[in-house]
Amino acid sequence: MIQTAIPTNIITGFLGVGKTSLIKALFLVKPKEEKWAVLVNEFGDVGIDSALLAKEQQDIHIREVAGGCMCCAAGVPMQVAITQLIAKAKPDRLIIEPTGLGHPAAILKVLTEPHFKHVIAMQACITLVDARKVADTCYRSNETFLQQLTVADIILASKSDEYRHDEFVNLMLFLQEKQLKQSQCLRVSSKVPEESDIETAQLLVLMDNVCHYVTEQRSPSTSQVKPIASKLTLGSQSSSLLSRAIPHYQFPVFDEIDDAKNIVFDHRGIWSKSHFAEAHYSYAWVFVPRYEFDLSLLLKFINSIEAVRVKAILITDEGIVGINWIEGELELSEFDEVMDSRIEIITRKESVVAELELQLFTLLK
Repeated sequence: MIQTAIPTNIITGFLGVGKTSLIKALFLVKPKEEKWAVLVNEFGDVGIDSALLAKEQQDIHIREVAGGCMCCAAGVPMQVAITQLIAKAKPDRLIIEPTGLGHPAAILKVLTEPHFKHVIAMQACITLVDARKVADTCYRSNETFLQQLTVADIILASKSDEYRHDEFVNLMLFLQEKQLKQSQCLRVSSKVPEESDIETAQLLVLMDNVCHYVTEQRSPSTSQVKPIASKLTLGSQSSSLLSRAIPHYQFPVFDEIDDAKNIVFDHRGIWSKSHFAEAHYSYAWVFVPRYEFDLSLLLKFINSIEAVRVKAILITDEGIVGINWIEGELELSEFDEVMDSRIEIITRKESVVAELELQLFTLLK
């Protein structure tokens, strides 16, 4: 029986902004005596993000809700997933990673419903933003992007080592223009710790702050938000954000993978599904493990298509490889074992599924 409400944080941000990398960094500074639960919401129809999160670590339970924003349909998928995850994991902290195309305000509404009142204690929401995108009108006018900024208690300008001009200043000006809390905006880098304004251990402390969005919804006239300093450090004992690489993973034991029971392979040993939502198309495939991909050809294929995001965990001629591709930026990781091969392509352009599938077949050994 739950005695106290579980501290709960939402980590949100647009597709490919670094949410999964941030959560992996937080795993490194998790207090050893605590058990954590992570609920991952995938836009696509197959679970990949949870495996990309995977690292052999005790006391971390992962569950997925795939196939679009989990707050839809009156939040039922989300309520069921949270209830089951909490019952099984009995966590000391719950982290929720919505899909980059999801609606964080709607998720917060579900989490603050009366039946969660004594179960969940909403704490700081973190929004990651690639400041280079702020100049793009597609982002500046995107309702989901603006909502992610509105609910944020902490805004992290991710990939700051890639900024070359006034990207961060422009982000601050944009937040000021939208009357958001630009004083809470901090730079972070997964590759160059010196480009980060905050260390992971300090971020974990800040995550215990109150969720201002929930407070303002309940009492708009009295809520106040405490500014965060522009530079925060904890000394030499702290771990800089993602300063320790995690190049090799154990495949995780998922808590009731939602997509597993829905995958039925055809006579070729392939399952596929596609859907359209939030102006994006998702195309997903799962292959039985007898298929082996040519990694070199696969990477050429990924770079040749008009995609917003490509995620995959595939059995290849060079081992089991996790692929995370976003607008030309590629991250590869190695896995020990998998139950199947799976790939998801997210694009703004409608494609012919049969043609994409045929191209995938040409990549097989």
